[in-house]
Amino acid sequence: MDKPWYRKLFAGAHKLDLKSILAKADQGDPDAQFGLGLKYSTAGGGVPDFVQAAQWYRKAADQNHCLAQFNLGVMYASGQGVLRDDAEAVMWIRKAAEAGDAGAQFNLGTRCHRASVSGQETDATESRIEAYKWLQLAAAQGYRNSDAVCERVILDMTCQEVTEGNHRTTRFLEAKPTCTVGE
Repeated sequence: MDKPWYRKLFAGAHKLDLKSILAKADQGDPDAQFGLGLKYSTAGGGVPDFVQAAQWYRKAADQNHCLAQFNLGVMYASGQGVLRDDAEAVMWIRKAAEAGDAGAQFNLGTRCHRASVSGQETDATESRIEAYKWLQLAAAQGYRNSDAVCERVILDMTCQEVTEGNHRTTRFLEAKPTCTVGE
């Protein structure tokens, strides 16, 4: 059985020195760039360098690396290594969600759900439908707790809203999104 892309990346990291990973990242390899972003954001027990992490995630995210997009969005949401900017956070998280990343779909779904609770009625309806769609998509990929959160969202929805949410979910799946990772 073939190893997942991230196992290949990190298995090779033991054999490759930081110089060669940096060289690959500098040459534009999005997986190497993401790997460096991950290295700097977690620091393997040391002190994380969120500024460096954000810079490497951004380079990979600009090449449609969906995990880098999601991680960069989370960094903007929390102000780690970048100025806190919720609009920028949502933009990057949405890109990752639209590319098919389940974590980003769950995050976007919960954001939409929160907006539906605090928004005006017309905005709340749209937010509930979008929350349902994103949570359904995350649940279909087995993302933890997404089905339970989706069930809570459904409690506030009309039958018409659920039907519209199902249509949007189906249209999304028919578009066959692809997350650029380890290709």
